[in-house]
Amino acid sequence: MGQLTKMLVIAVLVLLLPNWVVAEVDDNADVAAGKAIAFDRKKGNCLGCHVMADGVLPGSVGPPLLFMKLRYPEKALLRQQIWDATARNPLTSMPPFGKHELLTEDELDKVVEFVYSL
Repeated sequence: MGQLTKMLVIAVLVLLLPNWVVAEVDDNADVAAGKAIAFDRKKGNCLGCHVMADGVLPGSVGPPLLFMKLRYPEKALLRQQIWDATARNPLTSMPPFGKHELLTEDELDKVVEFVYSL
């Protein structure tokens, strides 16, 4: 199965399965603030490239943001990925949100909390 096919299957599952299958977002204030930043088209704009729970009109360039604790058992690794994805993959299309100061350190921390909750 090709990468695009896998991404489409995951996207369909996220959008069509009942809510109990999709990880719920904590009531934590940082998680809620991170979600707002991630969904903000002028800030994080994670939906421009990623499918994620509650997202409207997501893109398909990046992988779906699902099971993030399994994919990144250490939250620090997820933060590094968001801070500068080019460190692991120089050809990535993901912007280096921290390195290029697209998000403040505080905003980045909140986005990490949100994404890690998915």
